[in-house]
Amino acid sequence: MRPIALWAHEVRRAGLPALLGPLVLVAAMLLLAALGTRIGSAQENTRWFLMGAAEMGLPLLTGIAAATLTGRDRAAELRLTCPSAYRVAVARRVAVVMCWAAVCAAGCSVLLMATGWWDPAFTGPDGQLVWLAPAVWTTALGACSAAMSRSVPAATTLVGFLWTFQQIFAEFLVEDRVLRHVFLFATTRGPVPDWPANRLTLLATALPMGLAAWVLLGRPERILRGAAE
Repeated sequence: MRPIALWAHEVRRAGLPALLGPLVLVAAMLLLAALGTRIGSAQENTRWFLMGAAEMGLPLLTGIAAATLTGRDRAAELRLTCPSAYRVAVARRVAVVMCWAAVCAAGCSVLLMATGWWDPAFTGPDGQLVWLAPAVWTTALGACSAAMSRSVPAATTLVGFLWTFQQIFAEFLVEDRVLRHVFLFATTRGPVPDWPANRLTLLATALPMGLAAWVLLGRPERILRGAAE
């Protein structure tokens, strides 16, 4: 199969809900910005909602999508005739969703920066870390938990639980000198004093979770057990 046809196939396999989620979120953000301009709403409040949608909404979408795509494959038994091909296919599928979400979020944030609806403190290139770092982290978490449990409900529940936990205990996480480095919402629910370190820590800790998912997806006995269940 040619590369273009292969990636087109993975886009179809990723599914419409996973691809529509980021697009709907971005459309809602742009609509909010347009309404804010029209009715003259308080700029600071509107900025907070817009950045919050990017920092909080996108990671939840990508985390749940990664958990679903990693933990569910109707053709798992067939694909496992070549285990390495199976995990490559899953990785491509997750990459499709993450890259699409990144394109949507980056385009939206650049537009909001240009129109003044993004916090001026985060308008440089590092401003993309507002949404990118937590989205990468939850994507890795979703993939890793699905690969470990072989259960989509368990993996999506874990992603949702950690997302909710950090929302509820945001103040405690910000004040703790250690846990603040893995706080997903350090931009809008902070402020976290060492914000750059927080973003880099999220990216760094996502790596071992992604590697763990890769290793686990290469073990046929785990995949077949999950498919049977």
